[in-house]
Amino acid sequence: MNPRTMTLHDADPLPARVNILGTGVSAVDLREAVRQSDALIRSGGHGYICCADAHSIVEALRDPMHRNALNGAFLTVADGMPLVWLGRLQGRASIGRVYGPDFMLAMCELSVERGWRHFFYGGAPGIASRLRARLGKQFPGLHMVGTYTPPYRPLDSIEEAELAAFVEETRPDVLWVGLGSPKQERFMAQHYGKLLCHLMVGVGAAFDFHAGAVHEAPRWLHPTGLQWTYRLLQEPQRLGRRYLACVPAFLWNVALQTAGLRSFSLDA
Repeated sequence: MNPRTMTLHDADPLPARVNILGTGVSAVDLREAVRQSDALIRSGGHGYICCADAHSIVEALRDPMHRNALNGAFLTVADGMPLVWLGRLQGRASIGRVYGPDFMLAMCELSVERGWRHFFYGGAPGIASRLRARLGKQFPGLHMVGTYTPPYRPLDSIEEAELAAFVEETRPDVLWVGLGSPKQERFMAQHYGKLLCHLMVGVGAAFDFHAGAVHEAPRWLHPTGLQWTYRLLQEPQRLGRRYLACVPAFLWNVALQTAGLRSFSLDA
């Protein structure tokens, strides 16, 4: 899937991407990601946005389906600081961190003015409803049209039809997907063009953070690239194995790519 077919603005091309281990990461910051999303929705276009971090990049190395989902997105933004540093190392000064929870809040703030309709898909039972309630208090006038909490497995055919009918009925502009990576990227790639919305955005833990179910890392830790250590301390059993496998693999392959000892293609 060519992401450049997802916008109607031929005069407003999508941002350049930097090649990080075979994943094309969009050279945008938070402000530009919101601007691009605004342009897509206002034009009547369709697409999805992936918020990538080191874990997602390593998953893409192992799983071609996940890599294709990232590379087929309207935007794949740098959710983690290591991706920002690597992008700047490749000469893209315009790249900045687009942290999923911050992107969600920025889009909600703008959408009060724009009148966008929001739908929340994902989270543990009760999380999407809590998220909806808290965002409604934070952004009076925010138009939230539905939530759907899926089971911890792929949807069956009846559930797929139910979801599609619900989305068609509510007609959201933005469908937020909080399944965690790589599930949310696969979901968006598989449902792109099937669910009637302009934009799907995978934001992972943003549902838990903004619903008040999980504490975010302190803001001073965000620029250091060590935000993952805070999450690891919160959920060592769930995240320990992930980071033990991810961090060494990411650093090793980045070293090979940076030294020119291994190349990674953006093609499928």
